[in-house]
Amino acid sequence: MSETTGTGLPGSPTSLFDHALLLHQPAPEEPLPRDGYPYPDDASHRRRCGPKPPEDGHSAGKDVALVLDTHFARASALPGELADAFHDLYVPIHPNEHIAAAAGRAGRERVRRTGRRLVRHGTDRCAVTVGLALLAAVGTADDIPLIRTIGLLSDHFGPLAAHACERQAGGAEALLWLAERVTGWGRVYVVEALCRLDDPAARPWLLRRACDGDFLNGYFAGEVATVARLHEALADLATDSEMVDHVGRLLHQMTDCGGMGLTLARYPHAAPVLEAHARHVSLLRPTTERYFTVAVLAEHLTTEPPEAAGCTTAQQEALRTAYLEVLDREEWTQAARAGLATDDHRMRWLADHRAPQLRLRAFPDRGSDTPGRPGR
Repeated sequence: MSETTGTGLPGSPTSLFDHALLLHQPAPEEPLPRDGYPYPDDASHRRRCGPKPPEDGHSAGKDVALVLDTHFARASALPGELADAFHDLYVPIHPNEHIAAAAGRAGRERVRRTGRRLVRHGTDRCAVTVGLALLAAVGTADDIPLIRTIGLLSDHFGPLAAHACERQAGGAEALLWLAERVTGWGRVYVVEALCRLDDPAARPWLLRRACDGDFLNGYFAGEVATVARLHEALADLATDSEMVDHVGRLLHQMTDCGGMGLTLARYPHAAPVLEAHARHVSLLRPTTERYFTVAVLAEHLTTEPPEAAGCTTAQQEALRTAYLEVLDREEWTQAARAGLATDDHRMRWLADHRAPQLRLRAFPDRGSDTPGRPGR
């Protein structure tokens, strides 16, 4: 496979859909490697100076809408004529009112047919983006397989794919399929769409799998805890170690997501959720992820005022003591040292930059600086 020409035959332009499909087939349950980059049209977009978004953000998409209006005004115009019509325009990757309005001004079935053609056969990301926007406006449930596949290229197509699935009956199922197979910004778009839907069928997944440990999870961690009604599901922690680990990830993200999403300080159920996590994680065997999560939470409870964790002073001290007791156990200490010996980046960060007040037995004293936390 060529780095610049994609997955097609030599000299043959490859559609972005085929590119996504071919990368998806070897590991159909996993995200695409490198989110599918480079795309087949990389050569025509690399080192590109423009087009730039308009200074007036509200006007973004107007020139794309004008091209669509002109095209749909001609009854004889074919979808393929739009294949290269948008390359020199600024094409928004998020839902856009002007493009949606242009879709609404033309015949619904013709717009849908055009959108399907651009998504399925487009070799330029600009045209594919417009096609996906058309399907987001007028598509039906029959278009979901097409939308999901192009949505695997989630860094670029994730916002519109999530929006297109969200507006369909049964959209939660499509979003859950996509959520299992995207990372980074794509995961943000899809999980946020699931939270907006607030479908009870999605809550078990949100409670156990929404956070994959990426720093960007901070945009939706608090929303997931709220929409999935985490505080009402705490009894399940007694028999669900996967949920215990995921709750730990949620809490970790909410300690350090100021400016991104809901923090522990503003989460009304922070104290009981922390108490339940501390109680149940102490009953599990140690792993490097569990050690890291517990240490980060103990650090937060040590270095921040109680209100930063949504706790009273007494609750903060009790939680800090409970977490430190777990970290001080011999088997947990050995797990952390084993992780450090294999150069696990989480253990390395704790060893080098832990809060000195914790005095963790697993690590020698290596200083007191505490820079930004690592991802998992």
